[in-house]
Amino acid sequence: MQLSYAQGSTDVPLLAETVGENLEHTTARFPDRDALIVRHQGIRCTYREFDEATDRLAKSFLHLGVELGDRVGIWGPNSAEWVGVQYATAKIGAILVNVNPAYRSAELEYVLNQSGCRFLISAPSYLTSDYRAMVAEVEGSTPALERTIFLDSPEWNDLFDAGDAVPDEELWERESLLDADQPINIQYTSGTTGFPKGATLTHRNILNNGYFCGERLGYSEQDRVCIPVPFYHCFGMVIGNLACTTHGAAMVVPSAGFDAGAVLDAVEAEACTSLYGVPTMFIATLEHEDLDKRNVSTLRTGVMAGAPCPIEVMNRVIDELNMGQITIAYGMTELSPVATQTLRDDPVELRVSTVGVAHPHVEIKIVDPELGDTVPCGTSGEFCARGYSVMQGYWNDSERTAESIDNDGWMHSGDLAVMDEDGYVQIVGRLKDMIIRGGENVYPREIEEYLYTHPDIVDAQVIGVPDARFGEQIMAWVQTREGSSLSEGDVIDYCSGRIAHFKVPKYVRFTDEFPMTVTGKVQKFRLREMALFELGLDPEDPNS
Repeated sequence: MQLSYAQGSTDVPLLAETVGENLEHTTARFPDRDALIVRHQGIRCTYREFDEATDRLAKSFLHLGVELGDRVGIWGPNSAEWVGVQYATAKIGAILVNVNPAYRSAELEYVLNQSGCRFLISAPSYLTSDYRAMVAEVEGSTPALERTIFLDSPEWNDLFDAGDAVPDEELWERESLLDADQPINIQYTSGTTGFPKGATLTHRNILNNGYFCGERLGYSEQDRVCIPVPFYHCFGMVIGNLACTTHGAAMVVPSAGFDAGAVLDAVEAEACTSLYGVPTMFIATLEHEDLDKRNVSTLRTGVMAGAPCPIEVMNRVIDELNMGQITIAYGMTELSPVATQTLRDDPVELRVSTVGVAHPHVEIKIVDPELGDTVPCGTSGEFCARGYSVMQGYWNDSERTAESIDNDGWMHSGDLAVMDEDGYVQIVGRLKDMIIRGGENVYPREIEEYLYTHPDIVDAQVIGVPDARFGEQIMAWVQTREGSSLSEGDVIDYCSGRIAHFKVPKYVRFTDEFPMTVTGKVQKFRLREMALFELGLDPEDPNS
């Protein structure tokens, strides 16, 4: 009987350096090759120019008074400045706190306080979000925050210019204090107990994960990678940016947020060889009216992640986007993020039915959720991973860290999976009730706790229901106080603009009581059954 355990190859050693050191080494090898192209800003620079610009910005942060281990927040959509801040903070050992561009004031306040951010770099606004107004709203309740600097403003220009007054020796002195195991990034993941958890990642974590993603994609200095996925997430800043800079490839940013037309423009104009996205992004690109007019022949590979990919979509991506070597990746922020990835020459069937095999230097296993024993191949259990990529822990939260990482160093994902005898993993469900809406992980408890703040709501239970476009949509079952006239629209309006748009329920239904177990726990599977009937949905056919 073969057990569900596998270990990735160790032929190629781990990188034992910091992000800054690695960038310097890449720059020395490929100084004149394109490093960063940001099309919506009209910015492009070579590796020499990028390294020099991030040195200058790093010295600007030193002038500002950023100390080793200080938390510096970055809030905004994809931009050249976002990438610059990512590498500049890494060069001085500051810890970059990624703030989701969709966050509203309550979420902003929480992450600033929980991380103890001293400084925040923010876009002034994006789409319907007025970041200046939200920062002003929380300023009185974020005592650790000393200063917010808005991009596209005189204060940002002054900060950037201030780096010129700092001698190079001061930057070198700071860099001499750094090592690969120091934390440089906090990424907030939605929490099952109602508050996001700050996964704390080191140089070693994210540098190597980006490097080995690039290795699996066959990257070299010849590659040009179109990155329409958000930088605030590991998909953008690790699988995207760090995969590029560890190989001398070009980072190509098509737009501030995802836009299928901008993706096609970038692929054609910049001769991109690789493209990233969640399935909904690839579907939108395939459905774009200009697809037939665009030259996408330079594409060969890429990464699809975030949600299962229908085989029809994969076939179209290969045929119509010329991405014969596209791969599927699986992981979680706490794993920096990729734990498994398909090989670029795997049969299409494997690339849609599985999430691949273990990444280099990563151990994976499937265990019985109750007993903890490794289960036989072909048997469902909880996916666990161990190795260099496991996060340092949740920021200032040892209790929840201990709940996720066991005494032997295994990260427990909460996902149900099956491994075959060749080590390929299939994700089959979730131990927890996480909802995946368009590639965004949404934990019901977080929305439920917000709904509890409404004076007319006694109780609320949030579930995911099938949706053709996003995979799942948010549905809230609400129990109101006696005499309340609360409507479905009132509940949605209460959420809109107060929590991230992808957490706002699409459906709201009211009930006098929830189905319970004999021990008093709400039976969410019963709520899902009720929802499918109420909404007229077929669980096997979200188009119904």
